[in-house]
Amino acid sequence: MIRLYDIIVIGGGHAGIEAACASANMGCSVALVTMDKHAIGRMSCNPAIGGTAKGHLVREIDALGGVMGKIADRTGIQFRMLNTSKGPAVWSPRCQSDRKLYSEEALRVVSNTPNLEIVEASVNEVISENKKILGVKTEEGEFIKCTALILSSGTFLNGLMHTGLKTTVGGRFEEKPALGITQSLAKLGFEYSRLKTGTPPRLKKISINWSVLEEQPGDENPQPFSHQTNKDLFPYLPQLSCYITHTDEAVHKILEKGFNESPMFTGRIKGIGPRYCPSIEDKIVRFADKKQHQLFLEPEGLDSDQIYLNGFSSSLPAEIQLEAMHKIKGLEEVEMVRPGYAVEYDFFPPHQVDLTLETKIIEGLYFAGQINGTSGYEEAAAQGIIAGINAACKIQGKPDFVLKRSEAYIGVLIDDLVVKSTEEPYRIFTSRAEHRLLLRQNNADRRLMSYGHQLGLIPDDLFEKVRKKEKIINISKELFENYKLHAREINSFLKQKDLTEIDSAESISKLCKRPELTLKELININGIKNNQIVKELLANEDSLEQVEIELKYEGYIKRQFEMVDRLEKYESTKIPLTFNYLILKALSTEGREKLNRVKPRSIGQASRISGVTPSDISILLVYLKN
Repeated sequence: MIRLYDIIVIGGGHAGIEAACASANMGCSVALVTMDKHAIGRMSCNPAIGGTAKGHLVREIDALGGVMGKIADRTGIQFRMLNTSKGPAVWSPRCQSDRKLYSEEALRVVSNTPNLEIVEASVNEVISENKKILGVKTEEGEFIKCTALILSSGTFLNGLMHTGLKTTVGGRFEEKPALGITQSLAKLGFEYSRLKTGTPPRLKKISINWSVLEEQPGDENPQPFSHQTNKDLFPYLPQLSCYITHTDEAVHKILEKGFNESPMFTGRIKGIGPRYCPSIEDKIVRFADKKQHQLFLEPEGLDSDQIYLNGFSSSLPAEIQLEAMHKIKGLEEVEMVRPGYAVEYDFFPPHQVDLTLETKIIEGLYFAGQINGTSGYEEAAAQGIIAGINAACKIQGKPDFVLKRSEAYIGVLIDDLVVKSTEEPYRIFTSRAEHRLLLRQNNADRRLMSYGHQLGLIPDDLFEKVRKKEKIINISKELFENYKLHAREINSFLKQKDLTEIDSAESISKLCKRPELTLKELININGIKNNQIVKELLANEDSLEQVEIELKYEGYIKRQFEMVDRLEKYESTKIPLTFNYLILKALSTEGREKLNRVKPRSIGQASRISGVTPSDISILLVYLKN
C-alpha cells in the first residue's frame, strides 16, 4: 500500500518545522519525514534565536502564523534587545535558548499540529513525471506519494565533518548524512555545489574561571518574540547571564601552528564558508591586523554542563583548539567536551527557485533553508513558512503568496536569493533592506498579520487586537499633530532640561521630534493625558513606542514610502515566467543570459539582476508594452 499525502516535507530542522506546520494548519495532509523525530528542532550550532535582522525575521514569521517565536519564548533563558543605542530600524530581539528544551518543545508543537504526521525515514530519491512531482522513495524502498514536496535538508546532503585531518561522514555531530537526494535531483537537471559551515568547541562549565570574565546579563524587562505569548507569564524560565572574553596574539600564534593540518587551508574543504561568521583561523588570516577577537561564553541550557564558545568556530586539530583556549582569560584550565568542526554539504544555487520557492524545473517541488545556500536558523524558518504556505495555496487553487521587499525582511531575503543567487552562505542584515525604517521588528504584526489571518494561520481574536491597535496608533498620531502646547505650559520644563524654549505654541508631534524629549514626557505636561484615546495608548507600551517612533522619524518614513511608490511601477510590471529572453536580440548578451537564468517575475526584479543594464530594462519595457 502506497502512502499518500498532499505535501511531504523532508527534514525536521527550522525550515521543515515551519513548512510542515503552516501547510498542515492551512488544511493540507502533511508528512514531515525525518531520520529521528527527537532531532526535530535540534540546534546544530549556537543555541540562540534572533539577533541583528534575524530577530526581525522571527517576528515576521510569527506575524504570519509561524511557530519559531512561540518555541523561542517558551525555552529562552536570556532575552536581549540588541542595538538599542542606535535607531529603531535596527533594534533586534535575541534570545539564548535551552538547547534540549527547544527541541522538546518543537517536537511537542509539531506532534500536536492537526493534519500533520511525523514519518521516521531517510529519503534517497525524488520521484517526478513529466516535470511534475510524484513523491519520494525511502532508503527502505518505500514509495510515498504527494502533490507537493518541500525539501529542507539543512547540512545533511552528502554531509562531511572535518576536524584537522580527521573527516567523518555526517550532517551533524553523531548524525548520518542524507545520501542519494543530490544525485536524484542532478538527474532531473538541477545544478548543485558545495558550501561549508562550522561550529565551536563545547566546554565543561565547572572548568571555567567565571570570576575573571565580563558578565553580560539579559534585559531587565525582556520582550517576547511572539505576539501570542502571555506577557504576564513571560519569561517562562529562569534567566541566565552570558560572559565575554577575548583572544590575544599568544592565542593566535598557537592556532597558526595548526594551519598545516587545517582542512580549510590545505584544500580538503572545497565548499565556501560564511563570510560574516568566519572560523577563528579564518579571522586570524583575514584580519591579521587585529590583536584580539571577542568571544562569548553562552550556556547550552539550565541543566546542561556545557558552554558554547561563540566566536571560536574551528576545524583545526582538537589538540590545537584546546592548547589555544588554555591561553584565553578564564579558560586557563578549561576542559573541552567536544572540539569544533566544519561541515561541508551540498546546496542548490537559488536562481533555480521562484519567489514562491517552487523550483523552476519541477512543478510542485520546493526548496527551503540551507539547500538554497542560506546560513542561520531564522533564514531557514522564513523560507520554510513561505514554502509551506505556497505549497498549500497551489494544492488549494489559491494565488501564490509572495512578499515584496518593501513589506518584509522575508521579501528581501527571498528576492536576494532568487535574483542574485549566492556562491557563499547568505545571511540577512538590516543593511540589505532599502526600506528598513518601514520594516521595524516592532511593527511586524501591523505589516503582516492581515496576510496570516487571510491564510487561516492567525486567529480572529488576535487579528482583531491588531486592528484595534492600528486604529489607536493612527488616531493618536492625528491627535498629537493637532494638539498644541503653549510656551507658558512647556518652557519651564524645557529650561530644566537645558533645551531651547519656544516662542509660540507647537504641536506635540513637532516637539516630539526633538531627540531629548519623549512622548510620555510631553503627554504628562498637559491635561491631554486624561483624553480617552491617550489613556488607551498609555496602557499599551508597544503602541506608545510605535507612535513615538513614527512621530520622531516622520520625515524619513514619508520619504521611504515615496520611494516605495516610485519603485512600485517597476514591481507591478509583470513578466510571464514562460517569457523567452533569448529571442530579444536587442538585449545585451549578458542580459539575455542572466534574465533567462533567473526568469524574473517583474521589471523591478529584473532591474536588480547583476549584469542586466538600464538599457536592457528599457528594451524589456518597450517589448512588454507592445
